[in-house]
Amino acid sequence: MSDTRPLTTIGFDADDTLWHNETFFRITQSRFTALLADYADPDHLDSRLLAAERRNIGHYGFGVKGFVLSMIETAIEVTDGRVSSTVISELLTAGREMLRHPVDLLPHAAEAVTTLAKTYRVILVTKGDLLHQENKLAQSGLGDLFHGVEIVSDKTASAYSTIFNRHGDGAARGMMVGNSMKSDVLPMLTAGGFGVYVPHGVTWALEAADTPESHHRFHTLFDLSTLPDLVAGLTDPHNI
Repeated sequence: MSDTRPLTTIGFDADDTLWHNETFFRITQSRFTALLADYADPDHLDSRLLAAERRNIGHYGFGVKGFVLSMIETAIEVTDGRVSSTVISELLTAGREMLRHPVDLLPHAAEAVTTLAKTYRVILVTKGDLLHQENKLAQSGLGDLFHGVEIVSDKTASAYSTIFNRHGDGAARGMMVGNSMKSDVLPMLTAGGFGVYVPHGVTWALEAADTPESHHRFHTLFDLSTLPDLVAGLTDPHNI
């Protein structure tokens, strides 16, 4: 018997939706500005680093490794090549510490995924370094709950269409839940699905985007505790 529900498949973002992530980047960035305090003030360093990250996404992708390479590039630039090997070594060490940091689940993440996995197909859709994301998922204890895992180079409407066709009944009968308006919500809405925004409080500047308040498939939640109730309410065809 076919599944005729209007919503059958729910996708979850990983970083800062299911577990903490951006906080560790901010801590490392503060370490970066302290190491280079003799060359520039923190605001200038932050601006230069963000510009480097923006330039380098197409080369390095998302994640810790690209972040570390962008810090090193920025350090070389702002010091006119005079940055010491000690500083470079400190930045590399900071990157390795980020990669080794234990996974810290966000409140209600495990409960939401566990509850929804009983009735819906749930999938993980995340960006970043393949090995690091796989390790974090394994540490999280949530891996066995997901019916599918997709680690992608970028999140676009086309990517969501492909993913939800592969793991579900198409984007129109799917939902994407995440903390990034730019990556998790807007492209999923464009693909024809539901987009649920769960703000984390600490968001990378390159993930900022305007809120599609008037879109009938857009929803905002304070945290994941109310996600199962939202999903249950969307089973009414009049909500589509």
